[in-house]
Formats: sequence, C-alpha cells, structure tokens
Amino acid sequence: MDEFEAQMQAFRKQIEGEFEEGGISFPTSLDASLRIKRLADNPESTLDEITTVVKAEPVLSAKAVRMANAVALNPYGKQTTNVSEAVGRIGLSALRCLAFAVAAEQLVQDHRSRNLRLIASGLWMHSLDVAAWAYAIARHLKVVNPDTAMFSGMMTDIGQFFLVARAADYPALESGIDRFAEFAATWNEPVGRAVLEAFELPDAILDAFPYEDPYGGSWPPADLADVLFIASLAAETPNPFDTLLGIRRRPALLDTSTSGIEKIKLAELLDTARAQRQHILNAVCG
Repeated sequence: MDEFEAQMQAFRKQIEGEFEEGGISFPTSLDASLRIKRLADNPESTLDEITTVVKAEPVLSAKAVRMANAVALNPYGKQTTNVSEAVGRIGLSALRCLAFAVAAEQLVQDHRSRNLRLIASGLWMHSLDVAAWAYAIARHLKVVNPDTAMFSGMMTDIGQFFLVARAADYPALESGIDRFAEFAATWNEPVGRAVLEAFELPDAILDAFPYEDPYGGSWPPADLADVLFIASLAAETPNPFDTLLGIRRRPALLDTSTSGIEKIKLAELLDTARAQRQHILNAVCG
C-alpha cells in the first residue's frame, strides 16, 4: 500500500467515524460564518449583536460595505461606509452568504498543499459563479427569494469543499489528485447533506439539492431546485473536480437540449440575467 492509499483510508475512516458519531468537525475558518448564521436565525438577536461579529472580521466588514454599495443592492446610488448600515441594507440572508464566501476564501489561502489549494480556489470561484447566477435568475423570474437562491448557490460545492478543507491533515493526498477527485465525487452527496443539516438550514433549501433528476421539467424554472439546476449549468467557472473527471456541464447546456429545455428560451433567460449576475460577482469578489 502506497502512502497515498494509506492516508486515503485514514481520511475515509475519520469521515465515517464522524458520521457514526452524528456530527462533523468544521474548520476553524468557518466559525465566524456559523456564529453569524446562528445570530441571524435567532429572532431575539439584535442588529448590533450581529454587526459586532461582522466588525471583528475586517475582510467581512469591508466586503459587506462593498456589497451594500453595489448597483444591484443600491439602485439609488446612496453610498455608505458604515458597517451597521451596510448589514441592514444587504439583509441577513445575503450576509450569511457573504460570511461563508469570506470564510471559504480564507480557508483557500491557508491550505498548505499547493494542488489542493488550487482545487479549493476553483471550488470557491465555481460556487460564487453559481450563487451569482442563482441570484440573478431568481430576481428576474421572481419564483424564489434572490437572497435565498444566492445562499443556496454558495452551498453547491459544500461537500467537496469540506473534504478539501479537511484533507489538509493528509499531505500525501496531493500526490494523487485524480484519485482524490474520485473520492470527493463519491462522498460529495452524503458529506454535503451533513454539512447543510449542520448549518440547520430549512427543508426548503435542503430539498433543493436532489442529486438525481434535479430539474422539474417545466419552463420557466418554477422553484429553488430548478433555479439552482440552471445556475449550476450556466456557471462559466468550472468545478475543478468535474474537470479532473472529464465532466463538462456548460457545453452540454449550451450545445444540446437539457431536460426538455428549449435552447432559445434558455439563452434568452441567461442573456437577461447576465448583467445582474456580474454585479453580484463584483460585489462578493471585490
């Protein structure tokens, strides 16, 4: 047994053990994101309490202000430099999404393995792309809250992202990225579901992540699951694990009929949503 296989087995046993114990351990970089989510979900929390947590994270504070001043969320052009005002303007749903994006970005930068850091960076950018499309599509179609769609889009790769984060303790995995990609594909669904449940997300979001036959078949997209399906295929930044495994989703979307969706109608929807998607990407990535 080579070193890669030995560490892969140890990693698998660790994940399986945590599942059996009924919980999974989060990287410390996600702590602030979880604190903000729990405060935002508590009806007794005050805006001051939430803002205090945001202010403790300089990067999050800066991006919250930037997002609040983005065209998509600031149509009247009234600029703000105040974190409290920024939090109130972007709303708690968008703040949860932004907090996770910042935590994920920091986790990417801290990864010790160069190859896995590149994978994590690719997953982060793919998630942001899906989230931005989801927001733009939902806002245009008005079938689901755009902030909910954006947060859900950020969770698209959460299972794989979590596995990459935890793989930092197994340096030999860097030597077999292709084999690790197969492992991540196998564990993506159960780990992703466990992470989403640990975030205590409502069933409306959990149910939007079916892994088989995800599109409802109607047009236009009628619910959150449909919006996420279209957003995932529309993302112009590929999932790096898909690339390693030879899966090309966007060409399939653009070149063929997908789940009975008419190509012309789909193109019209994406063209309409594109500018809004770019505004969100600029706000979160800046």
